[in-house]
Amino acid sequence: MMKKIKEFVDDWKYVAVLSLLMIFLALGLRLYHLGIIPVFADEAIYVRWAQVMRAEPTLRFLPLSDGKQPLFMWLVIPFLKIISDPLFAGRATSIIAGIGTMVGVFALSYYFFKSKKVALIASLLYAISPFAVFFDRMALVDSLLAMFGIWTFFFAALTAGTLRLDFAMLTGFALGGALLTKSPALFFSILLPSTWIFSNWPKGKTAKAIQLLKLVSLFFVSYLIGYGLYNILRLGPNFHLVGSRNQDYILPISHLWTNPKDPFISLIVKSFEWIKVMGPGTVLFMAVVGIFVNRRKHFKEIVVLAAWFLLPILVQSEFARVYTARYIVFTLPFLFIIAASSFMIESAFYSKIMIFILLIFVYQALIFNRLLLTNPQEAKLPQGERSGYLEEWTSGYGIKEVADYIKEEQSKGPNKIVVGTEGYFGTLPDGLQMYLNADPKITVIGVGLDIREIPISLIESRDAGNETFLVINNSRFKGDPEELGLELISAYPKALRLKGTREFNTKGPQESLLFFKVVDKPSSSLKNKL
Repeated sequence: MMKKIKEFVDDWKYVAVLSLLMIFLALGLRLYHLGIIPVFADEAIYVRWAQVMRAEPTLRFLPLSDGKQPLFMWLVIPFLKIISDPLFAGRATSIIAGIGTMVGVFALSYYFFKSKKVALIASLLYAISPFAVFFDRMALVDSLLAMFGIWTFFFAALTAGTLRLDFAMLTGFALGGALLTKSPALFFSILLPSTWIFSNWPKGKTAKAIQLLKLVSLFFVSYLIGYGLYNILRLGPNFHLVGSRNQDYILPISHLWTNPKDPFISLIVKSFEWIKVMGPGTVLFMAVVGIFVNRRKHFKEIVVLAAWFLLPILVQSEFARVYTARYIVFTLPFLFIIAASSFMIESAFYSKIMIFILLIFVYQALIFNRLLLTNPQEAKLPQGERSGYLEEWTSGYGIKEVADYIKEEQSKGPNKIVVGTEGYFGTLPDGLQMYLNADPKITVIGVGLDIREIPISLIESRDAGNETFLVINNSRFKGDPEELGLELISAYPKALRLKGTREFNTKGPQESLLFFKVVDKPSSSLKNKL
């Protein structure tokens, strides 16, 4: 027994050390300057939901009111208890999920290819890929979905290969976690039977029929557990909204025969452009080599991995009404495994070439990550991501500073503070409420968009003696602050829009968050400040 333990330790000690170093590398990339990108619209909503759910247990299914599954918000709640910054608490949840995905990539790679080198390289690709680093640093559900996806695949493959009930149950729990996270988990349910190809099929019709019956029974258990967990959502009062809200994001099935090329072709191109930019693109070359190298010996593994990577992208490109880079995050682990399998090549000469290609990937990824972690406005993000996270109203530049100012003002006196914000949902007011966290002396209210006059609710608040403020993006403020009696406290500029983009041409070079105080008399110096 001791001899076997010693052999195991000798065999795996270097892998364990390298794996540990890789985990520290991944954590470092995901933790460093975690707040350098401000709160994003959906982050504000999710973290605010988690705060409300923590404060009021009867609202634990609050996300269902917008047709969203609540598991991510449930997992944020414990972090809110130990991390003072609510945005960091939400992002910590995604970081832990990202590490879980990386471990799953290692496990699945080793199980398929029985190569420590391939498993380590696959983990490295995920650990440093700017695509993974960027979204693992955001308080969004996509990293958690990716983690459940890779583990659903892994346990399903083990179930098919071993015909063990415990692995079938673990498959069900992973699938259930995915279904409680986000609706695209449906792809995992659909693709689950593809893992049956890894079963050791016996010869003879009777034996094959018995084997098939076992597989059907085991995967029935997986589906039973997975959808049993999903049906916990029926305890919430708005379960029906999950299905109805999904329809807002997808085109009807009839689109397939009425206009199949639009937006399919453009979105497929866009998907691979995202990977080319944030993958970075070297990973696509490695994946092509991996397919070629393993087309015979590991044909089944490559085909199924490619299906789990490509099928969701193809379907979403055909039917998606809304499509951004984070919608393909859950497919990336399978791409990285295919890319790492290129190191199964036996030729010493071509192995050296692949090492050189890997070094190029590492160099490209680290250069991108350096900008992402120190100066994200200079990082070569795809335009949609740059616009959403750094430039437009969805980007939360200035929200934390406004919250800090308001909390400081509240600490100076007993007066109640009322803050009006543009919109009713999203970056504002949820981002502000997230940082203020329901202080009873501070009220945040949405007052609509395209403000031309001071809303009556803010006028009444000012006249009642409350300190009253207005927070709004400059593109949505249509009034004259001097005439309206608004005192500009500060303006918080967002990232410069890139010249030549549609946003630059239609909205100007830069968006700013304006922070006004509603005063009794107009100030003559306001126009100069603006």
